[in-house]
Amino acid sequence: MRKLFCEISPLTFKLSVWKCQLARHASDVFSGERIARERSAEPLPHLIYSSSSLIRRRLGNVDLRLQENKAVNLGIAAPKLSGLLVRPGETFSFWRTVGSNSAKNGYKEGLTISRGEPSSGVGGGMCQMTNMIHWLVLHSPLTITEHHHHDSLDLFPDFGRVIPFGTGTSIKYNYLDYRFRNDTEAVWQLIIYTDDTHLHGELRSDRPTELSYHIHAEDEYFSREDGVVYRNGTVVRDSIDKRTGNRAASEVIKTNHARVMYDTAGLEIREE
Repeated sequence: MRKLFCEISPLTFKLSVWKCQLARHASDVFSGERIARERSAEPLPHLIYSSSSLIRRRLGNVDLRLQENKAVNLGIAAPKLSGLLVRPGETFSFWRTVGSNSAKNGYKEGLTISRGEPSSGVGGGMCQMTNMIHWLVLHSPLTITEHHHHDSLDLFPDFGRVIPFGTGTSIKYNYLDYRFRNDTEAVWQLIIYTDDTHLHGELRSDRPTELSYHIHAEDEYFSREDGVVYRNGTVVRDSIDKRTGNRAASEVIKTNHARVMYDTAGLEIREE
């Protein structure tokens, strides 16, 4: 199979990345998007949703050093995000807010995903931050405008999973971003911080919401197709009317059919 230009050598890979970054810079200049920039140290009055995730998680045979470095990287990025206000009509951009996750900015080598496999690189582990933000936003009426995911691969076995598979994110400075737009009349605010063990996030607003949201997985199973094992299922978001407790709407937000990349011994697998 003929190699892509970016696969020929480390130099061609760097050139490809540079081209993508330049293209993103150009598109941002002419997009007309109003990027949220204002921050407030005072939390907005209404807590819409909060979540926490363990920083040092067991991920297969991933080097624990990369987990420690991820804790450093998350600690650098969190204060740049915390307190950010997203006013009506504004767009949140992860990379426009955080900036480059380079060694020059203090970031260390952490876990990354390269060509569908676990790898390492400076600034790695930042996906946990956008995973957190995405999970918060899914519990709101905000409009997701850019979201990337390793949706064709199941990279690590479950270990204490509490969030449905398929709700993660994939980012790469600066051309794979995570963005959402505020199409409501409310002002929204992110509160993000770390402690010794966890990454914490809050989504707040200047007014209460009429709906709450419940995200859950349905019809999950593993299948073997032509000798390859896949993870299947759907992720569903229910909108609940807070006044009545009734379900106002239900939507499938993700359909999973992901190749399993770890040892499948012990899994219950359907033969198809």
